[in-house]
Amino acid sequence: MKDLKTRIAVFLDRDGTINEDVGDLYKVEKLKFISGAVDALKLLQEQFLLFIITNQAGIGKGNFTESEFLKFNKQYIDILNKEGIKIEELFYCPHSENDNCICRKPNTYFIDIARKKYNLNLKKSFIVGDHPSDVELGSKTGMKSIFLLTGHGSKHLHEIKNNRKYLISENIYDAALLILKLSSKLYRQELIHSVRLQIRYRLL
Repeated sequence: MKDLKTRIAVFLDRDGTINEDVGDLYKVEKLKFISGAVDALKLLQEQFLLFIITNQAGIGKGNFTESEFLKFNKQYIDILNKEGIKIEELFYCPHSENDNCICRKPNTYFIDIARKKYNLNLKKSFIVGDHPSDVELGSKTGMKSIFLLTGHGSKHLHEIKNNRKYLISENIYDAALLILKLSSKLYRQELIHSVRLQIRYRLL
C-alpha cells in the first residue's frame, strides 16, 4: 500500500549558504564550510528531509566540466555523510544564464521533481539561500524563504525588498534555529485548529 503521508523538506542553496562562495568550486581543496553549517544541517535533518539545489553556470560557460563537478559532488556528499548528514538529493543546473533552460533557479523544475518523488508538503517546507532566485523560487512553490546574508546575500539584499514573502537570517545556523521555531509554531497552530474542529463537531 502506498504511503500517502506527506513529508517536509528544506531546500538549500550550496555556495554561499553551506560552504564559502569561492567562485567556480569543483576541487575539494577549495572547499570550506561556513561556520556553523554542519551543525545547522544536523539540527534540520531531525525534522526535515534535506535537499541541495544549485545553479552551476560554470559548466555551461566551460569553466569546468560536468564530470569534474560530479566527481567533486561525490566528495562533497561523502564529507557530509561522515558528519552524519544525509542529503536526499543534490539537484544542479549545468546551464549558463543565457541558455534559457527549464532547470535554472528560480524555475521550479527540480522542486516539482522532488515534490512528486518524495511526496512533499511544500507549504510546510523551506528554502534557504543567498540569492534572489532562492526567494523567488520559494514564492513560486509556496515554500517559506529564508534569505541569508552570507555569500552574496548582503550584496543582493536590495533586489528582494519588493518581495515580502521571505525572512532574513545572518547565516545558515541562525536560519536553522528560525526554521525549527517556525515549524514548531506551525505545528501548534495546526494542533489548535484540529482541537477546535473536534470541539465544534462534538457540540453539533
